Order: sequence, then structure tokens, then C-alpha cells
Amino acid sequence: MTWTIPNILSVFRLIAAPLLPVVVVFLPRPISDWAALILFVGASVTDWIDGYLARAWNQMTKFGAMIDPIADKAMVLSALLVLAGTSGLSPWIVIPASAIVFREVFVSGLREFLGETAGLLKVTKLAKWKTATQMTAITLLLAHSVFEHAVGGIVFGMGPEMFEAVLNGDAPDELGIGWRVMMMDLTWYLGLALFWLAGALTLVTGWDYFSKAQPYLQEDT
Repeated sequence: MTWTIPNILSVFRLIAAPLLPVVVVFLPRPISDWAALILFVGASVTDWIDGYLARAWNQMTKFGAMIDPIADKAMVLSALLVLAGTSGLSPWIVIPASAIVFREVFVSGLREFLGETAGLLKVTKLAKWKTATQMTAITLLLAHSVFEHAVGGIVFGMGPEMFEAVLNGDAPDELGIGWRVMMMDLTWYLGLALFWLAGALTLVTGWDYFSKAQPYLQEDT
């Protein structure tokens, strides 16, 4: 194993993956919300950086080629676990998350079966768009928890009439409730829309990989 900077960043992502649900379970809010968001965003950024550095510095190694996709999938699956749990197993989260998990397991199984011929399952542009959409959606949904707790803490003890008055502009918003509520709603609805889009793209790219692999799945006659 060669300890290049790209490989070190990949190992960081691999370690960060199991830490994501751990911080959510054991740390109090809002620390857990911020820790989960920072871990995921940090891992997503290093995913791009280590690939760029490996190509720019010609430091592509066998270990890096092995650990990089494992770290990516581990981080995404951990984030999906966190989102499903913090949403109370909401179908709006669980359904697209299930599609993403199914595709990841299915494609990984295909690659393992194909062995040396797995190179035919090259990452397509659509798959890259799927990944970008997926990462953005998860980031927004994790950020939603941050704003949700912030709003809850500010309005705790405030009557519903006063809350509505502040939002409607009939009372002064000295605590910044309005922009926090706006960000809470934005991160939820935009994140959810992108999450479902990522789920759809996940199934489309999964089918594309399966179609390319079909000739190698035929029984010998």
C-alpha cells in the first residue's frame, strides 16, 4: 500500500463513513447535526480532491483504485441510514433511499461477477450527474436538520399566534426566525426533490449497467 495524499484522503472518507451515524446517535443536538453535515461535506470534497490530485500528480495506485469506490459507497450508505433514522422512516426518504441502496448493491454484484471484464461498466456522464445530484440532495437534507433545530430552539415557548405574526410581518423579527424558517423549508423541499431525482437516475444508470453486462450473463450453448 502506497501512502500518497490521494490515498490518505480516501482512507479519511472510509473512516468518516461509520462516524456519521455514531455522531448522530451519541452527540446532543445541534452538535450532532453540525458534525454530520461537516463530516459528509468534508468527505464529498475530498472525493473530488483525491481524484484530481491522483490524476494531476500521476499517483494512481491499485490501493487507491480499490479503496476509493468503497469509501464513496460506505459514506453514501451511512448518510442514507442517518436520513432514514432522523426522518422517522418517512416514506419520502425511505423510498428513494431504498432505490439507491438497491442499485449500489446490484452494480457492485455485477462488477464482482464480471471480474476482469468489469471494465466495460465504465462510469458514464449520467452516472456522474447522478452522483452529483445525490451528494447535493444529502447535503441539503442534513442541513435541514440544522435549521430545523435552530428554529425549534428559537420559538420554544412562543405561542402560535406570535409565531404566525412574526412570519407574516405583523411583529418584529428580532430573532431572525423568518430567514431560518425559509432555509428550513428550502433545504427540505429542494433536498427532497433532488433526492427523488437521484433515486430515479440511480435506477436508470443501474439498468444501463445491467444492459451492458447482459452479453456476459448468457448461458453457454
